[in-house]
Amino acid sequence: MDSAMILEKLILIVVILLATLVIALYLTFGERKIAAFFQDRLGPNRVGPFGLFQPFADGGKLLFKEEIIPKNAEKWLFILGPGVAMIVATITSAVIPWGTSIRIFDRDVALQVADINIGILYIVGIVSVGVYGIMIGGWASNNKYSLYGAIRASAQMISYELSMGLSLIAVIMISGTLSLNEIVAQQSGMNWNVFYQPLGFLLFFVSALAECNRAPFDMAECETELIGGYHTEYSSMKLGFYLFSEYINMFVSCAVISCVYFGGYNFPGMHLITDPTWLGLAQVGVMFAKILFFVFVFMWIRWTLPRFRYDQLMHLGWKSMIPLAIVNLLITGLVTGLKYF
Repeated sequence: MDSAMILEKLILIVVILLATLVIALYLTFGERKIAAFFQDRLGPNRVGPFGLFQPFADGGKLLFKEEIIPKNAEKWLFILGPGVAMIVATITSAVIPWGTSIRIFDRDVALQVADINIGILYIVGIVSVGVYGIMIGGWASNNKYSLYGAIRASAQMISYELSMGLSLIAVIMISGTLSLNEIVAQQSGMNWNVFYQPLGFLLFFVSALAECNRAPFDMAECETELIGGYHTEYSSMKLGFYLFSEYINMFVSCAVISCVYFGGYNFPGMHLITDPTWLGLAQVGVMFAKILFFVFVFMWIRWTLPRFRYDQLMHLGWKSMIPLAIVNLLITGLVTGLKYF
C-alpha cells in the first residue's frame, strides 16, 4: 500500500467518522420531530430556524454538565464502559461500501475503508463486543437498577444475535461470499436479496431492533421499572457517549440492512451514468436514502408499538425467532443444493 493510498484511507476514515457523529446528532433531532408528528405536537422549534440547531444545544448541554462519578463505583470501569460502547459503534462502519469509487486527481478512490473478505463476520464480531460496554457500565455503577438494566440488555443482545447470525448465514449461502462489497455487487439493478430471503430479512430486521435496544425491545431502559437502565448513574459526556452510540448503532444497522438485503448503493439505470465521480456521488446518495428510510421505520416503530414484557421478549427470541431462522436456513440450503443436481 503506497503513501497516497494510506492518505486516502485516513481522509475517508475521518470523513466517515465526522459524518457518522453529525448524523447521530441529527438523528436525535429527527426522532423528536417524528415523535412530535405522531403525537400531534410541533417538537423542537426554538433553537435556530425550524429548531435545526437543537442538536448542538443538546450536545453542548451534555458537554458542559457536571461530571459525577458515584462514590462506590468502580472508577476506571465506570469510565471505560461508555468508551467501549462508543468505539465499538464507530468502527463497525469500516467495512460498509458506500459506493464503488470516485475519481480525484486521476486516482480512483474507493468509497470503502476496508474491503476485507470476511466483512460479514467482522460486523457480527464487533456487534457482539458491544455487550461489554453495556455490561461494564451497568456493573461498575454499583447501582442495582443499572445492573438489572445491563443484565437485561446483555441477555437480550446475546439472544437475538443468534437469529441475526443465522439469517446472515442464509444470505452467505446464496452469495457464496463473506465480503460485504461482493454481496452488494451481486445485487446490481433490482436483483436484491430481499426477494430471495424475505423471511431472513424480517428476522434480521427484528433482531436489529433488539440489538439496538429500540422499542418494542427497550427493556434495558424501561423507565417505570429501572429509572434509566444501565446508564442511570451516568452524566455529562459519558451519558452522551451511550446515547450517541445507540443512534450510531441504529444508523449502521440500517446501512447493513441496505447492503445485505436491498442492494446497497445499486439502483436501476446505474449503468447510464458514465462519469465515475458522478456515479460514485449518486451511489452515496442512493445508499443514504435507503439508510434514512430504514431509520424512519425504526423511529416509526418506536412511537407506535408498546414495549414487550421481559418474558415475552425472551420467548420471542428463543422460541420463535431462532426456530424460524433455522427453518429459513434449511430451506435455503435445500434450494441452493438443488442447483447442483
